[in-house]
Amino acid sequence: MSQISAACCPILHDGTQWAARHMPMLAATMQSHASAFAGRRIGICLHIEPKTAVLVGYLAQAGAEIVLTGSPGTTQEDTAQALRDYGITVVGHRSDGLAQHRENIARVLDAQPDLILDNGADLIEGVLAGGGLPGLTGATEETTTGGLRIRSWEKQPDFPVIVINDSRLKLLVENEFGVGQSVVQGFMNATNLMIPAARATVVGYGPCGRGVADTLAHLGARVSVAETDPYRALEAVMAGHQVGSLVDLLPRTQLLFLATGHPGVIGAAELAALRDGTVIAGVGHMPWELDAHALAEHTASVHRSGPSGQERAVHKLHDGREIIVLTGTKMINLTAAKGNPIQAMDLGLTLQACSLAAITTGHDQPLATGVQAVPAPIDRRVATDLVDVLSTV
Repeated sequence: MSQISAACCPILHDGTQWAARHMPMLAATMQSHASAFAGRRIGICLHIEPKTAVLVGYLAQAGAEIVLTGSPGTTQEDTAQALRDYGITVVGHRSDGLAQHRENIARVLDAQPDLILDNGADLIEGVLAGGGLPGLTGATEETTTGGLRIRSWEKQPDFPVIVINDSRLKLLVENEFGVGQSVVQGFMNATNLMIPAARATVVGYGPCGRGVADTLAHLGARVSVAETDPYRALEAVMAGHQVGSLVDLLPRTQLLFLATGHPGVIGAAELAALRDGTVIAGVGHMPWELDAHALAEHTASVHRSGPSGQERAVHKLHDGREIIVLTGTKMINLTAAKGNPIQAMDLGLTLQACSLAAITTGHDQPLATGVQAVPAPIDRRVATDLVDVLSTV
């Protein structure tokens, strides 16, 4: 695969143009699959930042009508405005809370999209709650969190839903290498703390947690991992990390990274075990791994500081300990940094574009209804292209 110029991205925004320059796979994919999107109305819920804008710009250039909303707390307003200036319907703002986010989701679905690109399964949930959507061909879901949510529902989608995070390729490149780099970068931006010699605990050793733990260790942190799956725990031991139960690890933890994707992982018992001064950062898609109700019950007062998007909330507990929570445990790589590295998102968004095209055309393999992984032919083809790109840089 030859690298082609991505200068044709139509969104005139410095960050978007810089991202497009380093996203050759997506540019090539959109050139070859443009006809699959002509005349389509696509509802999108995705973090609004420059890499997303590159995909949205290419889709619009191919003739698709886009209605886009972001995830709470991560929208980059200058990127959102650049998309609006180009004529894209962008719903919502960075300051939106969960209640407003639900209204934003409803507005996207009111546009009657026939394709959906989701991030956390909020749009898909809205479709099912509303009894369906006329003309909907199918959907993609970006995250493991969203895939788990959909699979947990009694009522399953009667249309194809391709979970991008089920791709072996994406789990390796974007989740492990991309998330690891960007989460640690966001943490350093938000705190200006030194990583070497710090005692860091990563909760969850899936691909994202593995990337965070390994990146921290490469920078000299003393890393511990809390993981309930014995195979993943063994992987962490073999990578050189200390592994133990969460309650046993917390009293020695200075930096705590939450990467399980599950709600309420840090509850009352875990809060009681935290050492004074622990700094907590969120890695997973939803800011629910720290039990907000339990934290409120333990908290005597809160002092908030730091610039917008890099907020540090110092919770003084009733027993005198202080716990520092970064950006409400929203994804630290998006709230305090610029998200995953551009090349990692080139891969992820290429998988998105290929999967959406597969839904509309039926190429590569027939798609059944319900939740499924990225079709194997797409995964293999994109992996081959990525090897080509990285080998010729």
